[in-house]
Amino acid sequence: MNEGPLPSSFFLRFQLDLASGPGLNGGVSMQGVFIRYWLPPLLWAALIFWGSTGLLSQQQTSRFIRPLLHWLAPGLSEESVARVQYGVRKGGHVVEYAVLAFLLYRALRGSAGGALRAWSWRRAWWAFALAVGYAATDEWHQAMVATRFGSGWDVLLDAAGAASGLAAYWMLERKRSRR
Repeated sequence: MNEGPLPSSFFLRFQLDLASGPGLNGGVSMQGVFIRYWLPPLLWAALIFWGSTGLLSQQQTSRFIRPLLHWLAPGLSEESVARVQYGVRKGGHVVEYAVLAFLLYRALRGSAGGALRAWSWRRAWWAFALAVGYAATDEWHQAMVATRFGSGWDVLLDAAGAASGLAAYWMLERKRSRR
C-alpha cells in the first residue's frame, strides 16, 4: 500500500512530539495547556456571546434590575431607575472585557515557555487586541439580534475594560515580584 511521500507513522510521531515536547510550558501537554490556560477565556467569550443575545437585552434586564432598585430604594424616580440601569449595563461592558483581557493575557503568558513568563508588553498588546477585536465582533453580533443594537461606543467601553483588566494583571504581577 502506498502511503504517499510521508508515512503515517511520521504524523503520529509528530503529534506525540507536539503533545509532550519540552518546548511547551515545561513538558505540559498541549491538551493540558489548552484546558488550564485557553479554556477559561474561551468559556468567558462564550458567556459574553450568550449575553449578547436577547436574553440580556435592556428589556430583559429591566425585569430584575428595576424591581431590585425599587426594593432597595422605594422612593426612587423612574428617571433615576433608568439612569442606574443604564450605568449597570455599561459597567457590565467594562467588567466583562476586563475579565476577558485578564484571562487572555494569562493564557498567552501560561502557554509561553518558562523563561518567557515575566510581564510582556507584547503579550499585553495581543491580549488587548484580541479582546477589542472580540468586542467589535460582539457588537456586530448584537446588531443582528432583533432586541439589541451594535454600538461603537460600547466597543470603546469594552476597550477601556480590557485596558483596566490588563492594568490589574500588571499591578498583581508587580506586587507578586516584590515579595
